[in-house]
Amino acid sequence: MARTHGARPRRVWLWRWRKNPLRRRSDLIEAWLLLATLVLALLAGAFTGLEAAGAVDGSLAERRAQARTVQAALVEDAARALPAPVAEEGDGSGHVWAKVRWIAPDGTLRTGRAEAEPGSKAGSVVTVWTDGAGRIVSEPPSGADAQFQIVMAGLTVAAASGGLVLLGGRLVRGRLQRRRAAAWEAEWQLVEPTWRKRMTG
Repeated sequence: MARTHGARPRRVWLWRWRKNPLRRRSDLIEAWLLLATLVLALLAGAFTGLEAAGAVDGSLAERRAQARTVQAALVEDAARALPAPVAEEGDGSGHVWAKVRWIAPDGTLRTGRAEAEPGSKAGSVVTVWTDGAGRIVSEPPSGADAQFQIVMAGLTVAAASGGLVLLGGRLVRGRLQRRRAAAWEAEWQLVEPTWRKRMTG
């Protein structure tokens, strides 16, 4: 026996914008709300994303401007810098942390820990990055690394801002839908008795 399939209902696009007897005022309000939410989400995402990217770019540029390389001397042998159970790798290159001494911009002698080649002897010279106050800092990102951080910061903030706007629009839309459902229920309470009389009459 051949199985017949009913025709699929045709989807009417932008039906809330078209005049028809079933369209209510709340339908039109919801249509405008959807449009406003999408536009506002795009604008908010673009604005905050660009602002965040600019802020990160400025911060990295300031770090690069203040950072400088300084020659530091190992105070201890790198092989005995840290006990084996707590030895750390700096950047995955096999370096170890060793105690070093360097001269700050104000002429004072500073000590701290920096990465060094395993097996380096005390007195060996290593290059470290310091900030304007003479403290050891990590090498400031530049080139592709800096661009990656800037882009990721912009995209993350843009997505978060746009998502918040969309969430707010969804909450308002849900409230409109609940009010519309309540209105339908109230009208049905008025129509149902008449409808029942027609069906039983």
